[in-house]
Amino acid sequence: MAPPESLRAFPPRGTTAFAAGRRGQPEPLLAVPRFGKAGARQRRGRGFTLIELLVALAAMALLAIMSWRGLDGMVRTQESTRTQGEQQTVLQTVLAQWNADLNALMPLEGQQVLDWDGQVLRLTRKSSGPLDQGAWVVAWSRRNVEGRFQWVRWQSLPLRSISEWTEAWAQAAQWGRNPSSDQMRRETVLLPLDLWRVYYYRSNAWSNPLSSDGGTTNTGNPSAAEPRNLPNVPDGIRIELTLPEGRPMNGVLTLDWVNPLRSNNRT
Repeated sequence: MAPPESLRAFPPRGTTAFAAGRRGQPEPLLAVPRFGKAGARQRRGRGFTLIELLVALAAMALLAIMSWRGLDGMVRTQESTRTQGEQQTVLQTVLAQWNADLNALMPLEGQQVLDWDGQVLRLTRKSSGPLDQGAWVVAWSRRNVEGRFQWVRWQSLPLRSISEWTEAWAQAAQWGRNPSSDQMRRETVLLPLDLWRVYYYRSNAWSNPLSSDGGTTNTGNPSAAEPRNLPNVPDGIRIELTLPEGRPMNGVLTLDWVNPLRSNNRT
């Protein structure tokens, strides 16, 4: 009985098989490769284990959290810097207006040019326009505005007579305590303010303006029925502003104004 055709393809062990070439030359048969365990591992696709995937996911989550915190910190820093810059600009503008009012003090014959009653500071100043528009009465005060204490400024209309000045001077005092709706239309809310103090520099020392006049000027005839003694403009004015907490600009701020016409006499 002849062996199956499939067994005929392989020669018996220990023999060499040849196939007829083109010119009758024997050619060796191609050997069939044999695969072992190493070959099976190479053929098998490599991948990540479950633990490796979990570690990678945890690392990515940690990186995302760190990135988010970094971005959040940058945004907060930019917002704080912007807010602080805006508040500083407002404060500088307000203090510049304060100095401008004091530098423009305008004495009127027989009238008071400056007064501090413990709550409202009133002054008479000349207009800032290119043309002479008369005098202004300006008042500064700290008042509750919509449930929060604010530093506010009030300014009258241009004044050209003593009667107009007298009326505006009285309105400024009333505005600082119990303003009317008409008076509030001429006020400017400046910035939040917890407290403010005013000091005068007189006789080479800082003192409370309410303690003494520090020198008076007799502007009337002593024999007249109503002589008037008006306080002199001090050599300097100091304000201490207490800015509220919880803001980039807070704490106590001190600003000194020096009277350009101050006396140089020293004792």
